[in-house]
Amino acid sequence: MSARRRLAILGLGLVGVRHLDAVASLPDVDVIGAVDPAEAGKIAACKRNIPWFETIEELFEGAEFDGLIIATPTLLHIEQALYAIKKGCPVLVEKPLSTHSSDAEELISAAALRGVPILVGHHRRHNPLVQAAKSALVEGRIGEVCAVHSTCWFYKPDAYFEAAPWRTKSGAGPVSVNLVHDVDLLRFFCGDVRRVVAQTAPSKRGFENEELAAAILTFESGAIGTLSVSDSAVSPWSWEFTSKEYPVYPVTGQSCYHIGGTRGALSIPDLKIWTHEQQPDWWRPIHAQTLPFCKSDPLVNQISHFVRVIDGQAEPLVSGVEGLKSLQVIEAIALSAEQGGFIDMNEAFPPPSVSQAAAA
Repeated sequence: MSARRRLAILGLGLVGVRHLDAVASLPDVDVIGAVDPAEAGKIAACKRNIPWFETIEELFEGAEFDGLIIATPTLLHIEQALYAIKKGCPVLVEKPLSTHSSDAEELISAAALRGVPILVGHHRRHNPLVQAAKSALVEGRIGEVCAVHSTCWFYKPDAYFEAAPWRTKSGAGPVSVNLVHDVDLLRFFCGDVRRVVAQTAPSKRGFENEELAAAILTFESGAIGTLSVSDSAVSPWSWEFTSKEYPVYPVTGQSCYHIGGTRGALSIPDLKIWTHEQQPDWWRPIHAQTLPFCKSDPLVNQISHFVRVIDGQAEPLVSGVEGLKSLQVIEAIALSAEQGGFIDMNEAFPPPSVSQAAAA
């Protein structure tokens, strides 16, 4: 980096504090202001000697910075990001980009008109093991991808919801909060989605949102994906338990993604490629080879990337349009579960306009 970069942050909940820790590990990046109206947020900022502001308006009036991280509840993302975009400030918006794709389209258009970059916080794409998996697929290590499966099961305790009641509301269930990560990675691995069919089950705890969902995705390539998510099912199969990405979660040594191809199969995050001896044949022995990668913190990598985007040295790895496309798949899952039947992505979500495409 050619000069120190100053960032500000909105929201000091679980994810916001992780962003603070990520920035703290970078020698040439500082957080010079934080906004969180809650007392816990104010305390978190003060503990780190970061100037605290109650509102985004106060932040922009009282501090100068190069980029803004938005880690507030999803319902606030669009309003806050639009405010920053109008000020000409690049933004890193946590996933999902919005609760509704139409709002996200408005944000993307506004950013394109002003030439202000948007990054969406699908940080898993910044994980070196994900990059290694992507490279293996691009190189054809498992042949043509024909099937993919994702499991995202875990049990969130009651205290998780009591600490932030917005998590119990419609639009804040495991589909939008958790499965959106898996959808984004499957899109990263397999390309855009053509068709979706899904079912959900209501919360047994009495929350407004769902607690279980399953979906079938048909990709433009012809590959078919199956996904399942639950925040009320005990299991060792989720990204949190398998990736070693965040040390607060126990490590199970399992995998949560499985990708099948015409020459082999890839499991993630253990990065094992399975192939038969000599040629594909279920009568022949099958063996695994583990892909190498250099471990690093994807949140730190994401902040470093954000700074490079601010400096004009890189294009967003997860642009506003990329975040929008993943959000649209999540919306299609909810729509299919509500209405029944398949959702055609091109019919439900027409291709982006020229202004949106310019923001990609």
